[in-house]
Amino acid sequence: MEKEIAWQPAGEGQERQIMGYDGQIMLVKVKFEQGAVGATHHHYHSQSSYVVSGKFEFTVAGEKKIVAPGDGIYFEPDIEHGLVCLEAGILIDCFSPMRADFLK
Repeated sequence: MEKEIAWQPAGEGQERQIMGYDGQIMLVKVKFEQGAVGATHHHYHSQSSYVVSGKFEFTVAGEKKIVAPGDGIYFEPDIEHGLVCLEAGILIDCFSPMRADFLK
């Protein structure tokens, strides 16, 4: 199935694959090039991210956290967060409810 799902642009140096969703949950794979920046933002969704590969520096509510393969991180709804990709890699993001804005 993975090969059947198109990658979509998700920002400079970033692409995403929407792996599955319904109204309550969405699973997204995000590929980052080294140096790519996920701009600081917030949303009303709960989000949990799992690091498949690479190394990332997240800033969550002003606090920096470095995560590597095997690590997971959770973001409460409406909390400010962003990242810098330190080593090219892939994150698996899970959102609840689903991100309708990703389907546009």
